[in-house]
Amino acid sequence: LWFTGLSASGKSTLANAVAGALHEAGCRTFVLDGDNIRHGLNKDLGFSPADREENIRRIGEVAKLFVDCGVIVLTSFISPYRSDRDIARQLHEAAGMPFIEVHVDCALAEAEKRDPKGLYKKARAGEIKNFTGISDPYEAPLAAELVLNTHAMTLAQEVDAVLALLDTRGLLSAN
Repeated sequence: LWFTGLSASGKSTLANAVAGALHEAGCRTFVLDGDNIRHGLNKDLGFSPADREENIRRIGEVAKLFVDCGVIVLTSFISPYRSDRDIARQLHEAAGMPFIEVHVDCALAEAEKRDPKGLYKKARAGEIKNFTGISDPYEAPLAAELVLNTHAMTLAQEVDAVLALLDTRGLLSAN
């Protein structure tokens, strides 16, 4: 599962909630997000377009390794460029692995209201360069398997929507 959306859209909250529900159902899961990737594997990368591309490429490769071991991987990354997400999709599909893109759709104004780390405020003040949604673009998916409007849904509704999609695709019984 590839969760994409603006900073503060609710990607990590949703990924962790889905992982918890899947764990309770007996599935093996792992969440990859900025906190556990940017502080280790990708600590040598910044936020330039080239570094963002390499960040997503590495995440796609790591996710593929986990999936190959039978783990449901939930990635939670802004991943602002369609082309980078498409490369991750192609990597999984070429290996015969499912790839489900979930657009965690949240209006910029709502994301700025949530802003738990104060990043939008810093970006608007010019303290953070290359910030998605402010000084860098976010390319919303054109054909995500699931679009969740987080400003209009509860977390429980979002989790139910993801689990229903997994069930419809037969991915819950296979794990």
